[in-house]
Amino acid sequence: MRTLLMGVVGSTAYGLATAASDEDLLGVYLADSRDVLGLDGPTVVSGSQVTTKPDVTMHELGKYCSLALKCNPTVTELLWLPEYRVETEAGRRLRALRDSFLSTEYVRGAYGGYALQQARRLSGRHEAGKAGFSSDTAKRTAKHGRHCMRLLLQAQQLLRTGVLVLDMSDRRDELFAAGDLAANDPTAFAALFEREKATLDAIDSVLPTRPDREAVNNLLVTLRVAALTG
Repeated sequence: MRTLLMGVVGSTAYGLATAASDEDLLGVYLADSRDVLGLDGPTVVSGSQVTTKPDVTMHELGKYCSLALKCNPTVTELLWLPEYRVETEAGRRLRALRDSFLSTEYVRGAYGGYALQQARRLSGRHEAGKAGFSSDTAKRTAKHGRHCMRLLLQAQQLLRTGVLVLDMSDRRDELFAAGDLAANDPTAFAALFEREKATLDAIDSVLPTRPDREAVNNLLVTLRVAALTG
């Protein structure tokens, strides 16, 4: 396998890291051509490799493209980092195609839909009588709340401008305050969340309706052929 692109994602990339935050790495690799063409090819091209200490998640190029075409927030952000630990020429070509992965339908569904799902889980936790949980659980809930709000704010920017802004440090206080609401006042958090979700739903998107799947597929084929003949 050959790493094409790898960088630091998560709270560090968002400008929201704390002293307790771990460094998370995400990357894309190209599987060996022999493995891709062999009997296990379908499994190979849909594979991922995950390690801890350090926390590294690597997706095979085929799987990465499939996830990114659906605007999966976690994988999409890799293409918008300001710098990389590894960036090959193939990785640069993938980054250059980042707009082709975007679409109004999937940004609304992946970012807004996922944030809504997570916010409802937070609300359900409190309704189930778990509001008086430990300080450690409260910290996790606050982080969860920040995560939900960050997704909504990033999606709003993405729909308005076509650009995914990862660094949210200029809204750090706002996001941490939202997290505190999630942990201490779920009703107020729900109201805040619904306002931001309504703002997201009302945006007149600059993104295309659907992603450019053909352009992504052409690059995928080109890189696999180059690996086979190179």
